[in-house]
Order: sequence, then C-alpha cells, then structure tokens
Amino acid sequence: MVRSTPDAQGRPIRLQRIGEQVRHALAEVIARGDLRDEIISRTIISVSEVRVTPDLRHAIAFVKASNGDDEAVIKALGQHRGWLRGEVAKRLATKYTPDLTFRRDDSYDAGARIDEVLRRPEIARDLPPVEISAPRPWKNLADAPDDDDGED
Repeated sequence: MVRSTPDAQGRPIRLQRIGEQVRHALAEVIARGDLRDEIISRTIISVSEVRVTPDLRHAIAFVKASNGDDEAVIKALGQHRGWLRGEVAKRLATKYTPDLTFRRDDSYDAGARIDEVLRRPEIARDLPPVEISAPRPWKNLADAPDDDDGED
C-alpha cells in the first residue's frame, strides 16, 4: 500500500487535495443559487475548508454566513445535503462522493481575537511599526518597463 505524504499538520496531502476539490465544488453549487431555500438564497456563504475522512466516505464542510446567522444556514444546508452531495458528485472524479456534514467555521473568530490582542497598547508598543506602501521596482517613470508587446 502506498502512503500519501503528510503535510505540516500530519494530514495526507491526497485527502487535502480531495477536500479542496469538494470545497470548490460545494462553493460553486451554493454560489450559483440553484438551492430553493430562502435562508441560503439571501445569505452569502463562505466554505472555508472541507475535511475528508481517510476512507473518503464522509466530509465536514466548515461554513460561515455573511449575516452572522450560522446556525440557521448550517441547518438549511443540512436539510439539502443529499442534493448538494449529488451536485458535488457531478464535479468530482472520485469513486466515492463523501456524505456532507456542515459545521460553523470558528477560524474567523480566532483571527479576530488574535487581531484584538495585537492591537492592545501594551502589546502594540513592542511590535515594530508597519509601513504600508506599494513596492516600486523603479525610481522614476522613465525607468518603468514598456508594456508594449508589439501588437496593435
């Protein structure tokens, strides 16, 4: 049996690749708006990650609703998970299409907490100042490369 190379978190790269394929397919289906559900149609839904089990039979999709009503969106997606699975299956080239489970994505909240900590005065004073500017590889406009490719 050939084993897949693990990433830094110890998860096999093959499972991550399939999870990304499921995530892209799921996000496309949700964004297209074919679901006949009022909650889903009036909410922008982000599918941030999909984790697939090693046997490829189950997948957990982590979602975040733009209006903050994550629980209602997760419930609505759960009610349509059979149809969503069928639509995802049309877009995947795998033997099995995993059963979908939806969970709230807490990574946005964790990022906000980290940002809040970094903005505290007692922490910010120890951090170097951040200078935000666009890099300029040339000193003046005359040194800028010519964008003309010879075609008109």
